[in-house]
Amino acid sequence: RKEILKKVDWRTLIFFASLFVLMQSVYQTGFFQSVIDYSRMTTIPLIMTVSVVVSQFISNVPFVALFQPIIIQQGMSVQQILALAAGSTIAGNLTILGAASNVIVIQQAEKEGYTLSFWEFFRVGLPLTILNIIVFSLFLSF
Repeated sequence: RKEILKKVDWRTLIFFASLFVLMQSVYQTGFFQSVIDYSRMTTIPLIMTVSVVVSQFISNVPFVALFQPIIIQQGMSVQQILALAAGSTIAGNLTILGAASNVIVIQQAEKEGYTLSFWEFFRVGLPLTILNIIVFSLFLSF
């Protein structure tokens, strides 16, 4: 049991747990709600794009935790909620910072002697992300 606890990457775990606390704080202050113009957040491509972009700064899962209550409160359709889910998932393809799992995998790879730079990841991730946004937008729009 102690061996397992020694192998846990506590710094990463605490970092991501802290992101959830921060997102709840941001939500409670009303800052995020005042910055986003919900009347314009109705199209599937826009919801997906905002999900992808914002997830690069706060990671995808904390972004969904922040945005989900707002999008449901606005009475959005199932397709729009799925656009949020798809966009936040696709966000992990764009950069290393887009998903917590990317950061964890990169850190583990570095411990094993492998490196993957931000730009190497981005060079592959950008075209994949654009393609995914197009495909999912078309799928959810019809």
